Amino acid sequence: MNPYELTGRSRGHIVDLTEPRCGLHSDAVAAYVALREAAAVAGHDLVPVSSFRDFDRQAKIWNAKFQGERPMRDADGRPLDVARLSDEEKVSAILLWSALPGASRHHWGSEIDVIDRAALEPGYQPQLMPAEFEPGGPFAALDSWLNENMARFGFFRPYRTDRGGVQPEPWHLSYAPVSLAALQALTPEVLGEALESQMILGLEIVRSRVRDIHARYVLAVDAP
Repeated sequence: MNPYELTGRSRGHIVDLTEPRCGLHSDAVAAYVALREAAAVAGHDLVPVSSFRDFDRQAKIWNAKFQGERPMRDADGRPLDVARLSDEEKVSAILLWSALPGASRHHWGSEIDVIDRAALEPGYQPQLMPAEFEPGGPFAALDSWLNENMARFGFFRPYRTDRGGVQPEPWHLSYAPVSLAALQALTPEVLGEALESQMILGLEIVRSRVRDIHARYVLAVDAP
């Protein structure tokens, strides 16, 4: 991938699927389809609730959280009062659960946030919280199946554990043959260039912390 694809400013590497609707890196499509088919045999309807996101979409999420227009949570998942936070604290809080635009793994097309549509009770809206994948949660059976099967299709969980940056996200799957190379290519310099002249709230703070953000929220992930 080139720097524009790595940072979500180009989608030339993305293929759009219609059922289920999602956007994936061209090299990840066959693996996802095979994973989905195997899950279906086991009784799971594996669907993405999020896949490729471009820079602008990630910036809208970031800015909405910064302004308090979208919920912001602490490391334990508790709601935060955005009005009580300094701009520095807002940046740190957002990074726990949402990537900096340009630094999101979802830009690569190798990442999918998944649920088991077959496990949904009528009217239930997935929250994408760890408890949903724990024993007693609606996606606990899917969690167990993924633990046993996803690796043979090339997928792993980059946010399996708390490594001092992004909080654990058991719903987040990554296609290793694409994402490992992308992770190496997304340097602080590439990220810094992507942030130039962008409409991102708290940008001066972000620029002053770009190497720390890269180390803690880009590089600090679990290996396959």
